[in-house]
Amino acid sequence: MRMTASFVQLLHAFFENWLVQQRNVSAHTVWSYRDTWRLFLRFTSERQKRPIARLSLAQITATEICAFLQHTEVERHVSIGTRNCRLAAIKSFFRFVQAQEPSALAQCAEVLAIPSKRMQRRLICYLESDEVAGILAQPDRSTVEGQRDHALLSFLYNTGARIQEALDLCPQDIRFDAPCQARLVGKGKKERICPLWPETAALLLALLKRHPRAPDQRLFVNRYGTPLSASGVRFKMRQYVQAACQQLPSLSSKRITPHVWRHTTAVHLVASKVDVTVIRSWLGHSSLDTTNQYARANMQTMRDALQRFDAPSGIRPPPRWKRSASLLDWLDSL
Repeated sequence: MRMTASFVQLLHAFFENWLVQQRNVSAHTVWSYRDTWRLFLRFTSERQKRPIARLSLAQITATEICAFLQHTEVERHVSIGTRNCRLAAIKSFFRFVQAQEPSALAQCAEVLAIPSKRMQRRLICYLESDEVAGILAQPDRSTVEGQRDHALLSFLYNTGARIQEALDLCPQDIRFDAPCQARLVGKGKKERICPLWPETAALLLALLKRHPRAPDQRLFVNRYGTPLSASGVRFKMRQYVQAACQQLPSLSSKRITPHVWRHTTAVHLVASKVDVTVIRSWLGHSSLDTTNQYARANMQTMRDALQRFDAPSGIRPPPRWKRSASLLDWLDSL
């Protein structure tokens, strides 16, 4: 059976029709998939010595995909998590193809059978309260840029928002009157409401007064007035962490990213004995299993539990089944 659509047509239909119109995925998902296919097509083109425009679907084999995944890990030095995200983007396309091209079912099955790579789950990195205070003290709040960074970091710590959730924040999403709160749009376009401390709301309001924004414009912008990027936040955060290391040497052993602030919020909520279901709603987790990992990460909580757990006061008699002369006699006595 001959294929009815070319590879280029299928890729166009996947992005423009399937992802955007049919599934209505977020722009960030589209951008992530786009970046994966950019890298993959360039890699395959160089590997097969063929221009990208002349690649066919038949040449996008499971072997090529596995070679690309190996290349991303070895040559580009990406993490296993990023490698699995690249694979997920490619698999999504082939799930679309198998419904459009019955003649490619065998090829799609081979691609979809490529397993995700298991990775080591490392201990969650989070900040102690004094480390949070030390980093928050670094931005020069006399400047617009410093005031913006201080408000953004305070907002991240208050809400536990993902970095893009915070950067998408507009004035219309914030309630400045008591009870102060912010509306966040997370993964899967799921909305949630996060409470704000009056201090955090005051920081955001002061930033708006100094740098006014329309209700539907992004609150956190760069010096040119365009929305701040996640990479820009990471760059500034590294500077503040390096400066804070002078007073807090413990920071030098930690890799601080915007997501670490989210972990910090969760761990501190657990330490404050907030109910785990409330933390789940606060952070926008889809599963309680994700939230429960923060209880395991908080050493102080485990120390408190150990103190509440009574140590054995003496030697206790063995259980009845161990005292029985014969296991069969014990079973007969039941």
